[in-house]
Amino acid sequence: MNRHPLLLAVMMALTPMNSHGARPMLTDDARTVDAKACQVESWVRSNQGSKEYWALPACNFTGNLEVTFGGARTADAEGASLTDVVLQGKTLFRTLEPGGWSVGLAIGAIRHPGNGHELYSYVPASFSYLNDKVFLHTNAGVLHNTVNSSTRATWGVGTETALGERTWLIAETFQQKEGRPFFQAGVRHWIVPNRVQIDATLGNRFGSHRNERWFSIGVRLLSPGGFNRSTQRIGEIVRRAFGSLVFS
Repeated sequence: MNRHPLLLAVMMALTPMNSHGARPMLTDDARTVDAKACQVESWVRSNQGSKEYWALPACNFTGNLEVTFGGARTADAEGASLTDVVLQGKTLFRTLEPGGWSVGLAIGAIRHPGNGHELYSYVPASFSYLNDKVFLHTNAGVLHNTVNSSTRATWGVGTETALGERTWLIAETFQQKEGRPFFQAGVRHWIVPNRVQIDATLGNRFGSHRNERWFSIGVRLLSPGGFNRSTQRIGEIVRRAFGSLVFS
């Protein structure tokens, strides 16, 4: 019989993540793409005074190691430049079943061209309720900045709630920087179930008024397992998108 380790969830939520969960969440889930399948998560985030253009392709080559490699270009009053390059690996120690829970480990690095890089790791955990109609995700981790040799704790707590067969409400709060935590909420909709998803969110920092508010819209493409023609087509999209991201 599956039991929900609620105490573990609470402890992880309170443990003071530089992570990227399944769009549009920043709190990561303890799930991976299917074995020998790939996905592309791409979105535009509009901040106060700048816009970020993200592309994060990921593949699960072995069945239990999801590798993500992508990045972002940021455009502001001074022009556009590559500001983030992300490389991450995630594995699971327990997979998520209906009414059950899962836990994993993610390790990654973010390079900021011209501004050093950061190393991070975190433990994602996910909990399923009401026959997969509600999910709770928690992250607890550390982030190390190589420029100033500082290390800080990171955390995140998020929920997914089914509004219909294809539409989900997401809400989360997370701490990745110094100061007060951030929050965001939005919707996710499957145009093609488990293959093509669109989403939109609004977010801010607690007590920040408009200064750090953002709006994002995104799309997520997933291939079937087995590295078939669909995977090859997604791979071509990834190659073109990331090439444009880096070299444009």
